[in-house]
Amino acid sequence: MPIPTPTTSSTPSTPSTPSTPSTSSTAAITAPFSRDPRRAPDDAREPTRSPGLTLRRAGLQDASALADLLSLPEVQPWLLQLPYSSEAFWRERLGKTPDLQSGELQLLAFDGDRLLGSAGLHGVGGQARRRHVMTLGMAVHPQAQGKGVGTALLQGLIRQADDWLGTLRLELTVYVDNHRAIALYERMGFEVEGRLRAYALRHGRYVDCLTMARLHPNPPRWD
Repeated sequence: MPIPTPTTSSTPSTPSTPSTPSTSSTAAITAPFSRDPRRAPDDAREPTRSPGLTLRRAGLQDASALADLLSLPEVQPWLLQLPYSSEAFWRERLGKTPDLQSGELQLLAFDGDRLLGSAGLHGVGGQARRRHVMTLGMAVHPQAQGKGVGTALLQGLIRQADDWLGTLRLELTVYVDNHRAIALYERMGFEVEGRLRAYALRHGRYVDCLTMARLHPNPPRWD
């Protein structure tokens, strides 16, 4: 789940990929975010939007806000990012013209001009036999926890994958102690498939991760 893709939030998160284009070393870690108890358990595709919340694709103008979000002490440890995120790094990433036909998407959530969260949907590599698979990760600002931001971002990625890309399998990794993120992913149809021991170093200790995946509940077909 930090921006994260891994997912970013102020509660323990999953090692999901940040919401910006990922590299192999940061592809599936999610930062912690709180579960919104108001949502029903079957809301993976039901559009959810808190008042004032807007979603859009990330752009060059967001580099500074993304760097700040990923540097938060409540967010960074729950991702695969190293401390002291660099605005220049994100400017280089976001300055590249996105390949819209790749299907990859970095989605940001705003309340006015304030960045509340980021989520990324990415391919898993160039293997032809894995073209049906994508990975995701998220990050949510600590002060935006429990307000539907993580839910809205995840729903946006799922709709992109299900309705426009025909993705059969969505997968992610999440730290085993990121209980809130795990609960949200399960509510969105993800299932635990395994445990990766000593997956990542965090605060001087190795931490296990869970691998989770969701299969398209109604794959595209021709009537």
